[in-house]
Amino acid sequence: MEGWTQTMGAGPLLLIAAIAVAVLLILVIKFKVHAFLTLIIVSIATAFAAQIPPKALMDTLLSGFGETLASVALLIALGAMLGRLIEHSGGAQVLAEAMVRLFGEKRAPFGLGVASLLMGFPIFFDAGLVVMLPIIFAVARRLSNRVLLYGLPAAAAFSVMHVFVPPHPGPVAATELYDANIGLVLLIGLILAFPLWYLSGYLWGIRVGRKYPLEVPAILGQVDTDQPQNPPKVGTVIGLLLLPLVLIFLNTGLDFLRAAGAVDPEATWYGVLTAIGSTPIALLISVLVAVLVLGTRRGESGTAIEKTLDSALGPVASVILITGAGGMFGGVLEASGIGDALADSLGDIGLPVIVAAYIIAVIIRLAQGSATVALVTAAGLMAPAVAASEMSEVQVAAVVLATAAGSVFAGHVNDSGFWLVGKLMGMDVKTTLKTWTVQQGLESVLGFGMVVVVYLIF
Repeated sequence: MEGWTQTMGAGPLLLIAAIAVAVLLILVIKFKVHAFLTLIIVSIATAFAAQIPPKALMDTLLSGFGETLASVALLIALGAMLGRLIEHSGGAQVLAEAMVRLFGEKRAPFGLGVASLLMGFPIFFDAGLVVMLPIIFAVARRLSNRVLLYGLPAAAAFSVMHVFVPPHPGPVAATELYDANIGLVLLIGLILAFPLWYLSGYLWGIRVGRKYPLEVPAILGQVDTDQPQNPPKVGTVIGLLLLPLVLIFLNTGLDFLRAAGAVDPEATWYGVLTAIGSTPIALLISVLVAVLVLGTRRGESGTAIEKTLDSALGPVASVILITGAGGMFGGVLEASGIGDALADSLGDIGLPVIVAAYIIAVIIRLAQGSATVALVTAAGLMAPAVAASEMSEVQVAAVVLATAAGSVFAGHVNDSGFWLVGKLMGMDVKTTLKTWTVQQGLESVLGFGMVVVVYLIF
């Protein structure tokens, strides 16, 4: 904020953040106040407590809300439309039955997780989860109707790939800040991704899926009880799911090549392909193709297709607004300066660089919510220490991934992803804390442990 500097110390700011989170949880869990209203109220109260100037209050609130919606609203809406078309046509059921035949009923959660790992290489966490939802829900309904048993391993797979593996923006930015070898970061990230997902995502997802037998929510609209007489073929459904991935890979792949210095970012063709490969446009193109393939070519009228698409938006409106309000709360905490204050106080405590990078990322993550902000902030703070040390290229790459591990730690109510996963899977706040927040903590700690082993060996 122009003309304003935070004068409060790290101690008072940390206390304000802790009280804000506690009040939010009490209002939502104990008094059953709607999460959207609670997040707005607590965000306003936190801004005043942190002495953010009243004249900057609305700008701060709207900035956090708007920035989150800018990245999430289009993805959820377009992804829900794509998912609804696939589900309404019978494609989700067809693919679900094919996956059950391939992996077997007992290993269906494993199969969904592996598919999500592969999809998670080019596609971002939130977009990938939304695209996979109709398949996750169809498999769950086909078998035990326990959404977490099938949904949590898939969500964890997207999280692991998004946090640890280039060409996703967080690890790419940290790689550049640390001046690491992006090829090594990619190689180590890919090697660690599967065992990390298996331990923190698959095994944990199986456990909580059996402990919390939540039914599949009607987030994509009411389920069609009568399947169409002419459902699409499995190959058609797979092609529609792969289409946004291929388009998005144009963007993320080009960004990877740009960071490696292999392409000219000023070239016209680069700009055009980057635009086509942006996630919203990729999903829009995919929805239009799905309208043609699953609607028009199967004899659906324009009115029927319009009603099908419209039915996808109502159920996700609450998810979009609550996710935006979660971004508002995180934005207030970030604007208050708590992350910077804590990072500064931790910067000179004499820990090994790889440990300090992890802890700083953890603290910033807990303070303001965003994994990407935590990763980039911690990397920016620790980059001079890494540059001044005599590390091998592999060790520098390990520091990048250690920082990434810290940035994903225990996502809670100030993280928009917390609300996204919880609401999409029909969980209340308490259940989301017990399942998703713990999963993120396990992913962080286990990921850090694996990275430290690489650091010590090489």
